[in-house]
This record gives sequence, C-alpha cells and structure tokens, in this order.
Amino acid sequence: MSEPRLPIPALLPDTEHFWRACHDGRLEINRCQSCRWYIHPPRPVCPRCHSRDVKPRQLSGEGVVFSYTVNYQPWIANMQVPFVIALVELVEQKDLRLTTNLINCPVEAVRIGMPVRVVFRQVSGEVGLPLFEPAPQTHESAAAAPARSAPDKITDTAYVAAHPLRRVSEVDRLERRAIISGVGQSAVGRRLLTRGDVDLTAEAALAAIADAGLRMDEIDGLACYPGGGVGGPGFAGPGVAEMADALGLSLSWHLGAGEGPGQLTPVYAACLAVAAGFCRHCLVYRTVSEGSAQARAGRGRAGIGAGAHEVSGPFSFLLPFGAMSAGNWLAVYAARHMHQYGTRREHLGAIALAGRRHAAFNPKAIYRDPITMDDYLNARMVSWPFGLFDCDVPCDGSTAIIVSHAECARDRPKPPARVNAIGTAMRSRPNWDQWEDITTGPQRDAAAHLWSRTDLKPSDVDCAQLYDGFSFLTLVWLEALGFCKQGEGGPFMEGGRIELGGQLPINTWGGQLSGGRLHGFGFLAEAVRQVRREAGARQVPDCEVAAVGVGGGTYCGCMLLTR
Repeated sequence: MSEPRLPIPALLPDTEHFWRACHDGRLEINRCQSCRWYIHPPRPVCPRCHSRDVKPRQLSGEGVVFSYTVNYQPWIANMQVPFVIALVELVEQKDLRLTTNLINCPVEAVRIGMPVRVVFRQVSGEVGLPLFEPAPQTHESAAAAPARSAPDKITDTAYVAAHPLRRVSEVDRLERRAIISGVGQSAVGRRLLTRGDVDLTAEAALAAIADAGLRMDEIDGLACYPGGGVGGPGFAGPGVAEMADALGLSLSWHLGAGEGPGQLTPVYAACLAVAAGFCRHCLVYRTVSEGSAQARAGRGRAGIGAGAHEVSGPFSFLLPFGAMSAGNWLAVYAARHMHQYGTRREHLGAIALAGRRHAAFNPKAIYRDPITMDDYLNARMVSWPFGLFDCDVPCDGSTAIIVSHAECARDRPKPPARVNAIGTAMRSRPNWDQWEDITTGPQRDAAAHLWSRTDLKPSDVDCAQLYDGFSFLTLVWLEALGFCKQGEGGPFMEGGRIELGGQLPINTWGGQLSGGRLHGFGFLAEAVRQVRREAGARQVPDCEVAAVGVGGGTYCGCMLLTR
C-alpha cells in the first residue's frame, strides 16, 4: 500500500524560514526585537507594538498538550487512522501554539497537560514538519488544570481591552431601518443530481420575491455568499453577475464576497445598503450543491485541500498534519471545553437529538427518522469527541430572502421580520489554533457586540437558531449569547430545555445536523418563519423575538429578529 500524499507547505517569503529550520532540526519562531513577543504563524510585523524588527529565534522545543483530537476519518486515500492531532502550547510563551501530530504514544494515553518535546520529519528536500512526542515532566503545566469557575465578562485579553465596546445609541442602529419582507427556498435534497445551481437559486429567488409581494422589476439589490467561483465543487453557488443575468435584474447595488462576519455577511451588508438608500429591495441568497459534488468526487476528497500538493497561508499550518477538516480543528476546541468544564458527549448528543426531533416536523429536512442517545454514542467516530451525528449533512438547495427598507413594511402582504440588532465584532486573533480561549470562539465577540446594539436581553428571546456545522458550535453560541454562563452549556442541554416546549427551543427546523448544510441561511429562514408565526407544527407559541447565530472557527455574526 502506498503512503498517503498529504499536502506540504509551500515555501513563501514570509514562512519559508520556519519550514527550512524544521528541515534542519530547529524549531524557530518569529520574535519581535522590541517587545520580545513571539509571533506565530510568521508575520513581518509585531501585532502588539507594530515594530517591523522581527527575527526568527530558536526555541527549546518543549511544550504541553493544550488540547487534542483523535482523527478516525481517512480524508485521503491510504490515510492510516486513528492518529492524534494535538494543539501544543510551547513553554516560552502563553498561548503560543502549534497544530501538530503527537507520535510515539498510544492514542489512549494522550491527555491534556502532558509534557511533550519536538521531533522533526522531513517531507521534502527543503521542508520539515515539527511533530511532538511525550517528554519527562520538566515544568509546571497550567494547561492541565481545569478551571471550573466561568468569567462573567468577556475574557480579559490585551485584544479585548484595547477595543472596548461602546453602547450604540438608537439613532445609530441603522440595521433597524431594514426588514426581511420575504423568504423562499428551493427543493432541498441529499443529492439533487439533475438540478443545477442556477436552477435551484432561481426557484428560491422567485419564491422569496412572491412571498414579499414584489415584482421582479422592484428588486434593485442583489447579494450572495461567498461569491461565484470560491471554494471547492458545490460550495459557492452562482455569483451575482450570473444570477442578475438569469433573472434579468436591473441593479443599483450588488455584492458577492466570502470574507466577513460569517455566512450571513451579505444579509448584514444588505441591511446597511437599504438603510443608506443604495437600494430598496435586495435579494440575498445562498446556494449549495455539496451533496452532489461529494457524490461525483467520492469520499476520498472530502477533506479541505485534499487534492492539493502544496498549500500556503493558514492551511499550511494545518493540512500537512492531517488536520484536513473543520471537524478536526473544532474537535480540539470541544475537547478543551470538556476538560475544563466537565462537558460530556451526552451534552453534544442532546443537540443532535433535539435537531432530529424538530426535523420530523420539517418536510424538507434531509433526515427525519428519530435517533436515540444510544444511536448517537454508538455511531462511528469521525474526530473525537465528534461522531457521525455531530457533523452536518452536505446537501443541495438554495435559500433566498428579501431585505427591504422598513418603510415598506406596511405595503407587504405578510408581517415582516424586523431586524432589531446585528453583531459582527471580531476582537481577538482570527486564527484556528491561536485563539486565546478555545472554550469560546469569535461567537463571544459577535454576541457581545449584538447586545450593545439593543435594549433586549437574552431572557427576551423566544427561540434561537444557532449554527451547528458541528454540534459543539451550538453550545458555544448558547454560552456566548448569554443564555447560560460560560462553561455551563453542557448542563443547559439537559431536561429538554432546548426542545420545542422547553425553555429555549433551538434549531426548530432540524438544524444542519438533520435539516441539511444550507450553510447558515436555513437558520435565518427559520427565524423569519418563527416570528411570522408560519412554522406550522414546529411553531414556538407567541414567538416575538428570535436569535440567529451563524458561523464559528475564525469568523461569525449574529442577529435579533422581532415581530
């Protein structure tokens, strides 16, 4: 059997010294010569003091396992599983971490806080990888100690302290000049092999326009995520130019962009566009055909960048270690939360089970048959602690909404969903393995930003539609939005609290774990239906306020919708 061909890092000006040093048996990290701060991944400027006097410095190679996951999924052909993907904190500086592999250690012996030391593996004539193996205990390990008490405020870091949130006055809350006047959705299926992306998008768009009681010639704005041609097969959907042409639109404003505060970025932008008068009625859509693309390509190309030989940018510090999926990167976060707060797999299972129960009332959901906790716990493992039912379901489908100016509310055939507040802040390092508190994520900052722009409180929310690309993200959103304290998300899942009829029903359409990976827009569509009282058998009684939180990892955003 041939060896798996993992991607290797490209040798680029800003990073080649790191990989070449590893090839030669040295672990070198950039260090600011002014403030002495270590900087990783390599950057030519210090983020703390902004000095450009930055030089590589050799480190001891000692560290501790800050968190880890055991990967069971063969992302590429001939990949030998299981293996450990570890997040190692180096002893020279707090929060200075490397994603790596832990070798020469049985997977069952790995633990958070264990001391490790670097070893090197040459993967080409110029590139080496830093791997780690167990080492004798030579220093105190703060990483090992679980901290049971949760902070009441945002984590106090230099990044957060340097950019305090100010409460925004009523007159500056421009998103309140926007409403969601229409919502539409195409057919949704695991694999709609006979339907094209433009076809699915047109179906959703026409349904949303009709739902808003508008004519096509009244649509003067168009936006989508992430823009045409971005990502792998089935990911992007058609771009705005293609759909403007297909629908014969005459536009005053348009946007297709992948970078921003999560998958709902074009929705936030459309709200500001109508508030500023750039357009009156904006069609916003998200289309995916990842289910069909996966069927055509085969499971062997399921990992991010699985077909690439050389990788650059942030992925160059992840993919060469077999960390080829967001599932790997987030499993490390979940493992740390479990270690620090006592969260259990059963708590994550409660999220999956609630979504499946709610999906039974959604005729478009991909999976509607009930599952039990035993089914969840006994399902095949993907990347511990994530099993099969912790991972969302690739599918085909399109979701569209109409963002209109609030002045149009009285003219619509249905009551609108009013945009009360938006949260978009990102106040720490947008880097998968360098976020200073991986029991949280960027959800923490976006949620704090949201509450600074509204007079509503978490206790006012009647239902929450919270991203579940992986189950753990929903737990993080619950804590970030203040529905429970940090570290208490696990117990919050108990006793049916998150199900229909409970204290805070979440993901009432089934979420992406059962409803299908509509990449964030399924949550927004459901929130609109809930506040309009159109959700049928899954309707939350007297729903007045719905929270929507979408994204995770390196970026995300959130919204409050009201009736």
